[in-house]
Amino acid sequence: MKYLLTVGLLVIANIFMTFAWYGHLKFNTGNLALPLVIVISWGIALIEYCFQVPANRIGFIDNGGPFNMWQLKVIQEVITLTVFTVFTMLFFKEQKFTYNHLIGFVFMVLAVFFMFRK
Repeated sequence: MKYLLTVGLLVIANIFMTFAWYGHLKFNTGNLALPLVIVISWGIALIEYCFQVPANRIGFIDNGGPFNMWQLKVIQEVITLTVFTVFTMLFFKEQKFTYNHLIGFVFMVLAVFFMFRK
């Protein structure tokens, strides 16, 4: 159960973080001053932290969770790239997904495999 809760919270957190980091590139904020765009992104990132911090606390082995620090980080990175890919394909259709990206993802999956290998 803690495995699913941790991963689910990390997915939600990464959705918010992707919008905080990249949403302003898609949604025309050209009329807004950069400091205002930064504050808006910080507000979105605050929501991200409300999911990321509990995910790490629940999932961390020293708190009774199933993952060590290395595993938590690799899981988070794979989720980040997956969410980023979906976001980019939906909102930035001119940014094509190439074989190089696919190969990079294969290496990330291999990283997960090796991080969980006993």
